[in-house]
Amino acid sequence: MARRSDHTREELRTMIVHEGHRQISEVGFARFSAREVAKRIGYSIGTIYNVFGSHDMLIIAINARTLALWQAHVEARLAGVAHDRLRVLVEAYFEFALLHRHAWTALYDHRLPDDVAAPDYYLDQIRALTGIVQGEIAAALPSEHRDQADALARSLLATVHGHCFFTLNGTFALLGETTPLETVYARVREAIGTRHFTIK
Repeated sequence: MARRSDHTREELRTMIVHEGHRQISEVGFARFSAREVAKRIGYSIGTIYNVFGSHDMLIIAINARTLALWQAHVEARLAGVAHDRLRVLVEAYFEFALLHRHAWTALYDHRLPDDVAAPDYYLDQIRALTGIVQGEIAAALPSEHRDQADALARSLLATVHGHCFFTLNGTFALLGETTPLETVYARVREAIGTRHFTIK
């Protein structure tokens, strides 16, 4: 039975997100069940949708927690590092995905309907994480190319993500790629080291 008076709305939100994140980390997006989350915290499914408004917004909140954890992981790995920061950044990307495989893939498995906008807090979390990447790339670029850091960061994120995703789903193993981390880091260094490029 739902315990409607036991927790504030904010406490409920925190409980639901934490349990939802635990479940999605354990079983993945395809097998995620909001009803099971409700059962685990002792509330009704109606309470969950009363707090979040919809299943999509529940997943967004859970994914925002994943993004926050990812950001914290990257920041911790970069803390105090003076050299080869781009390598550490790439390593941190792979590490987090491997350590949180289901939660990480849920970021990309879930897609909002075309007519539903992502909430500002979620977009802010994305910007915070990608901002770290953009800052590191800007710092590594020669001064005459730093105005292209944002565009280059988007391109390199796609490159690193593709290598990471192929590693996790076994595609690289089938293709005979045995050192995906080294391979993608080489691509990053090539892009950063190029002195004559134009990114639109």
